Amino acid sequence: MPPATPEDLLAFLASFDIPAHTVEHPALFTVEQSQALRGTIPGGHTKNLFVKDRKGRLFLLVAAEDAVIDLKRVHETIGAQGRVSFGSPELLEEALGIKPGAVTPFGAINDADGRVTVVLDTSMMKEARLNFHPLVNTRTTGLAGADLVKFLRATGHEPLIVGFAAQS
Repeated sequence: MPPATPEDLLAFLASFDIPAHTVEHPALFTVEQSQALRGTIPGGHTKNLFVKDRKGRLFLLVAAEDAVIDLKRVHETIGAQGRVSFGSPELLEEALGIKPGAVTPFGAINDADGRVTVVLDTSMMKEARLNFHPLVNTRTTGLAGADLVKFLRATGHEPLIVGFAAQS
C-alpha cells in the first residue's frame, strides 16, 4: 500500500474531528530554515529525530525545536536497549513512509504495524498549538497537543510522554 498523502492525512484528521490548520511554503529541510517562517506560523515549532536502539527498536523523538536531546543518554529516558543512533533514510521511509526533511509524528499514519514508538517531550506539550510537516516539507500543519495525542492513538500508537530536559 502506498504511503498516505498530505490530503489523506488531513482527511484522517477531519474524520476524527481533529481541527488542523495547514500552510504551504517553500521546501524546508532543517530547523534553521523553518525558523525563517516563525513570524507567519503561530505556535510551537518542533524537531523530530528518527532513531533506533541496538535491538532494532524504532523511536521518533518529538520535541520543541530548541530542546536539547542527549543522544548518549536518551535511551535511559525512553526505555531503549543501549544507546540510540539515527535510523537510515531507507528505514525512515520503510517505517513511516516519509523522507528526511519531512520527519513528523504524522508519519504514524503509515506505520500500520506499530513499529515506531513516538516519544513526545512534556515541555513541548505545553504549547497551545504544535506545528509539524504533514508528510511533506512544503507545508506545515498546526494542531493542539491533545489532538496530536488523539491522532497518534487513532493510528494505534500510544505515545510515550517524557521530559527530555530531565536527562541532563
